[in-house]
Amino acid sequence: MSSTTHEQATAVITDVREVFSTGRTRDVTWRMNQLRAIERLCDEREQEIVDALAADLGRSAFDSWLGDIASTRAEAEYARKHLTKWMRRRRVGLPLSQLPAQGWIQYDPLGVVLVIGPWNYPFLLAMSPVVAAVAAGNCVVVKPSELAPATSALLARLLPQYVDPEAIRVVEGDALVTQELLAQGFDHAFFTGGTEVGKKIMVGAAPTLTPVTLELGGKSPVIVAADADIDIAARRIAWVKLVNSGQTCIAPDYVLAHRVVAAELAAKIVENVDRFRSAEKIKFQRIINSRQFDRLTGLISSTTGTVVAGGRSDRSTLGIEPTVIVDPASADPVMTEEIFGPILPVVTVDSVDSAVNYINAKPKPLALYVFTESTALARQIIDSVPSGGAVVNHVAMHHMAPQLPFGGVGDSGMGAYHGRWGFETMSHRRAVLAKSAKPDLGLFYPPYSKLAIKIMRRVF
Repeated sequence: MSSTTHEQATAVITDVREVFSTGRTRDVTWRMNQLRAIERLCDEREQEIVDALAADLGRSAFDSWLGDIASTRAEAEYARKHLTKWMRRRRVGLPLSQLPAQGWIQYDPLGVVLVIGPWNYPFLLAMSPVVAAVAAGNCVVVKPSELAPATSALLARLLPQYVDPEAIRVVEGDALVTQELLAQGFDHAFFTGGTEVGKKIMVGAAPTLTPVTLELGGKSPVIVAADADIDIAARRIAWVKLVNSGQTCIAPDYVLAHRVVAAELAAKIVENVDRFRSAEKIKFQRIINSRQFDRLTGLISSTTGTVVAGGRSDRSTLGIEPTVIVDPASADPVMTEEIFGPILPVVTVDSVDSAVNYINAKPKPLALYVFTESTALARQIIDSVPSGGAVVNHVAMHHMAPQLPFGGVGDSGMGAYHGRWGFETMSHRRAVLAKSAKPDLGLFYPPYSKLAIKIMRRVF
């Protein structure tokens, strides 16, 4: 992977700004063509994308299709089908003091957007923000993660074959390249990754006052109430936790289970993990690199909880066995650090209120998951626990609904995207007031008579 110098970064942003200045990306036809091209890329190059994801992450073909390719295609298709409606000017009413006049909000492209992708879903989480950016009529510079080199190289090779290669550019490189790009100044920067790196992105964006959207992480909790369907809860928690070896920002990080169901839930999660993995010849799940592997095995070895399943690892293959830990201490690293791996703590609580208080004592999570048969209780919990998003009786499914905004709050991020929300994030909501030249009443100009002041006090 080649590294980009300061001069090259400057040249890229200069070239792309010149393209934006021509105005061609504003046209609805251009936007539609880019979205269709992204759909075709997903359809025509599925096997190449799957191969790159297998090289980077060791994922199966189906998991790569479901996790990266299908979601990207669905996002592009949804934007294409709704774009004309999103682009319409939105008329607004005006106060008496402004009449006769018309007022509207129009959605203007921001300009040039920087998209900084992560390694865990390196195709989806690079391309989904690109969908939002081009739907809004922007030029884009994409910086894929250097920790997923095969996917980074694939994006650099394939994207220019499908989308406008002058308006949408791919720049490969490491964190220094990201900072070089940020230093050029963009009209918006979109970053997906960890909270600590997100802070560095904000620092890098500050000198040029580049606005940022930060899609970060955090410890997304699951609350399982006493009345929950335990079979369903165990199956859904186990399924999503295993996806991508647990290396998912909205994966269930830990479970807080009511005392009357905690033991049964933990046992059924273990049963489901075993069943889901029964066809796998290798029982360990691959971790992205040795640094993350050592961190995760350290979480297991340092816990005071009971390891009821898994716990083994193989450093030669960077593999970790899916691991369930029951009742670790709240001070254990596995309960204080974001896990981002195939480790699931299940903690017994005496009540839903105890679970709520436990979560609220920590930074706001990216997602909250609640399992209960009571609609009233689910809403009560959601209203009591701030989070980026929430799901009742499932896990992570909100990310797959383009009708819903996706984003964090507090330490888990700022800003949101997907569907119309991504279009608006990547647009400037511009207020326009259009007045006629006449009438032009003299009483509104100084010097003001007593009558004029009286009228103006009533009108304004």
